[in-house]
Amino acid sequence: MKNFLFTLLIPVLFLLFSGCRQSATKETASGSPAYWYLLAGSYTGTGFTLDGADSGIYVLRMNVSTGELSCVQFSPHTENPSWLVYDSLRRQVFSVNENEAGGISSFIFDPATMSLRFVNRVSSEGKYPCYLSVDPSGKYLLAANYGSGNVAVFPVGPDGKISKAVSVHQHAGKGPDPDRQEGPHAHMILPSPDGQFFYGTDLGTDEIYVYNLNPENGSLVPVGFTVKTSPGAGPRHIAFHHSKPWVYVIGELNGTIEAFLYEKTTGNLNRFQIVATRKEGDERFAGCADIHIHPSGKFLYATNRGDINEIVLFEIDQNTGKLTRRESYPSGGKTPRNFTISPDGRFLLCANQKTNNIGIFRIDAETGKLTPTENTLAVPAPVCLQFIP
Repeated sequence: MKNFLFTLLIPVLFLLFSGCRQSATKETASGSPAYWYLLAGSYTGTGFTLDGADSGIYVLRMNVSTGELSCVQFSPHTENPSWLVYDSLRRQVFSVNENEAGGISSFIFDPATMSLRFVNRVSSEGKYPCYLSVDPSGKYLLAANYGSGNVAVFPVGPDGKISKAVSVHQHAGKGPDPDRQEGPHAHMILPSPDGQFFYGTDLGTDEIYVYNLNPENGSLVPVGFTVKTSPGAGPRHIAFHHSKPWVYVIGELNGTIEAFLYEKTTGNLNRFQIVATRKEGDERFAGCADIHIHPSGKFLYATNRGDINEIVLFEIDQNTGKLTRRESYPSGGKTPRNFTISPDGRFLLCANQKTNNIGIFRIDAETGKLTPTENTLAVPAPVCLQFIP
């Protein structure tokens, strides 16, 4: 009788646990991947769910040929994982927990089942953390705390466990916008491509802080100067060019991109251009969110939120690094928060926070122009997309 009951339970258990799960990556006959996998971070507690789940992190599968997306797995519930970073050395995912208490969570990623196993959570040492990066050695995790205007460094053990912060640096100052720049608001912290310096944008003070990281103890040391952006710009995110010494900084508050020349010996950034993300004559609030460079190095994309809700294409002059605004495209929803470009450079995926969807676009390799596909995926308040290498 027991054996009979167990036999009956097998298909039931399969149905219960296979709703959003997929086996390892399939390949085409030529050996190239048929699918890419990526992570979507979201705001939780919005009332909108995916298959009844409000887990926070979703593992998605993208068809390499069509760009079609589907969900293959959920994470254990974690609150407001609005920024994610994937550590390929450990096959690990780190997420912020963007709330007043401020937390950072660690998960182990299993590529066979596409599942995430919770490891631990620590204080982010500030309020409303919004960005994470891993140092080139893989020993340290760095966080930017928007609410308290500071950045912090956390050791990561071989088992993927995050330890208490070993270094915290507080930003100071304010900007001309009394509502958004009443004090410091750290928004990003990331290493330069050569790993020599770390750059922290501060929306509240209109500055980019420049640091060295001590590899022995993880201490974050200011180099002695900050890079000033335009007053009221509200620097949010940075994009380094893949092969040239050009750095692009998007201003959330004034709707501009500032281009800089990177000095690899000192870490200084020398500005050589400022361009608007909006069309000439458009006075609507842009609320710029994200910025990325195409793998070819020829094109740069940025998002306008506010009342605009679009993705903007810029062409990069390959001799000077200067930007020329070419076209803009509806994002496929409202509040395009974060976007990402597929590893082969053929697709752009845009997370539209307030319409609970991810828009998918084809990229023309010659012109950089975007064409919306018929594919879209409903995800609760998506705000971060990260491909899994």
